[in-house]
Parts: sequence; structure tokens; C-alpha cells
Amino acid sequence: MQGDPMGGLISAIVWMVLLIGIFYFLLYRPQQQQRKKHEEFLKNLKKGEKVITTGGIIGEVKQIDEKTITLKVCETCSIKVLKPSVAAYYTEEEEKSQS
Repeated sequence: MQGDPMGGLISAIVWMVLLIGIFYFLLYRPQQQQRKKHEEFLKNLKKGEKVITTGGIIGEVKQIDEKTITLKVCETCSIKVLKPSVAAYYTEEEEKSQS
């Protein structure tokens, strides 16, 4: 005798739902939380704070526009970067560890 064909279908659906749930909680949700945290970081940036970009450029926030941030990288030069490219605050501990 063969098993119930509906039992195999239900089992396959349960496994598919389980795999999608695992995918969501292990990959998508943490990425979503990280994106929200980065958006909050960008929203709270203020002039005068030292930051580092995703490209490794270190500078002091000079001006904040809607889509860009102007960074003072030395006494005589400043650069304009896109907001999402600012990765994190740059602390003095990081500066000392690189010396």
C-alpha cells in the first residue's frame, strides 16, 4: 500500500514554510534591524562629530544636507560624500590604535 498523497503535500508545505521562517529570522530580519540602526545614526549626526566613511576617509562633519554630508578632512580641504557612505563615529581610541 502507498501512503496518503495529501500527507506528502502537507509535509512539503510545512518544510517550505519552516525554511522560509528560518531564512527570515537568520538573514532578512538582522539586516533590516542593522539598516534601521544606521538610518537612526545618520539622523542623529551633528556638526563637529568625527566620522569614518565606508571608504575609510576620516573627517569632521562640517555641513549636513538632505542627501550629502560635507566632511572637513584637513585644515584646508573638505569633501562632500553621500549620507549612506558615512559608516560610524570615529573615536580617539581608534585614532590611538592606528598610530
